[in-house]
Amino acid sequence: MKKIIFLIFLVSFLQSCKSTYVIPAFSSVKTPSAPDYHKEENWAVLPNTYSKELKQFSSTQIDTLQADVFYVYPTLNTEKEDLRWNVPLDDKKQQDKVINKAVLFQASAFTTSGKLYVPYYRQAHIRSYSMLDVGGKEALLLAYADVKKAFETYLEKYNNGRPILIVSHSQGSTHTKFLLRDFFDNKPLQQKLIAAYIVGTVIQPTLYKTMKPMEKPNDIGGFVGWNTYKKGAYPQKKDFFKGSVTTNPITWDDQKSTRLKQHKGFLYTDKKLYKNALKIEVTDGLIWSTNPKFPMRFLMSFIENYHSGDINLFWQDIRENALLRTKTWIKKTN
Repeated sequence: MKKIIFLIFLVSFLQSCKSTYVIPAFSSVKTPSAPDYHKEENWAVLPNTYSKELKQFSSTQIDTLQADVFYVYPTLNTEKEDLRWNVPLDDKKQQDKVINKAVLFQASAFTTSGKLYVPYYRQAHIRSYSMLDVGGKEALLLAYADVKKAFETYLEKYNNGRPILIVSHSQGSTHTKFLLRDFFDNKPLQQKLIAAYIVGTVIQPTLYKTMKPMEKPNDIGGFVGWNTYKKGAYPQKKDFFKGSVTTNPITWDDQKSTRLKQHKGFLYTDKKLYKNALKIEVTDGLIWSTNPKFPMRFLMSFIENYHSGDINLFWQDIRENALLRTKTWIKKTN
C-alpha cells in the first residue's frame, strides 16, 4: 500500500513539474522567418486553392463573384507547453487548425459573397495578451506586420480594384482594427469597403474618423462586431466589453432580443446547420445567447463564454447578411 501511495505521489509530482513552464524573454528567442506573400504557399486560402470541404460551403461559380473576402483568423496556438511567442508559417499543426477549423467554420460563411483570401501569419501565442509588458506587445506587433504585408500584397497582386469584405475574429480582429485604420479609415480605399465584420474584440464606436458602426442590414462601408456569452454570464472583468460595438447578428438592427424562429442557422462541428437553435439579448457590450439546440447541448450548458462560437453560432445569419451587403454595394456603385 505504501508503494502504491508513493507511486501516486510521484506521478502527481512529475505531472505538476511538467505543467510548470518557463517562458523565455521575447528578445532571447529567434523570430520565425518573415513570409513572402508573393508565394502561394504562404496563403492558407486563395480562390484557386479551396479545400474539398470548403468548396461544399462555397459558390459553385467562384469566377463570377464580383467581390473579395480578406479573412484574418483567431488565436489558434494556445497550448501552455508551447513556449514560442510566435508560430512559424510552416508549422503543420497550426496550418491544419487554420484550414480545418477557422476557415471551415468561420470564413466559409462569406464564400458566397466573394473570393476568399486567407494569409498565414506569425500569430502571437494567446499568452501575449496577459503578458503585454514582457513580450506580448512585441509578439502581437510582429503578427500584425505579417497581416499588413499580406494585405499590401493582396492589393498589389490580386485585388484589381474589386470591392472588399474584411472579416476577422479574436486575435484576427486585434490586427484588423489596425488594418482598417492603416488602409481604409479616411482613405480612398474606404470606397471599396463593402463591410468589416470585426468579431470577438473590444471596438469602440468612435474608434475611426470616417468609418462608423453599421445599424441596418443593408448598410455598407462601415463595421459590425459583437462578443457572445451565455445568457446572464459576464467576463471575469464584468465591464470589460462595456461600450463596445454590439451588433445584433440575427436582425442586424437595433432590436434588443430575438425569437427562435428568427435564427437562421448554427454551423456545428459535424458540418450540419441547426436552424432556430437559439435566442439572443443585446446588452451593453455583449450578446447573451440561450444554450443552442444541437446534439451536444448538454455539454455546452456548462460553458458561459461562447467566444469560440462568435461566428459559427450565427453562420447562416452572417452568410445571408454578407450577401445582402455585397449586392447592395454592387447595386449602388453600378
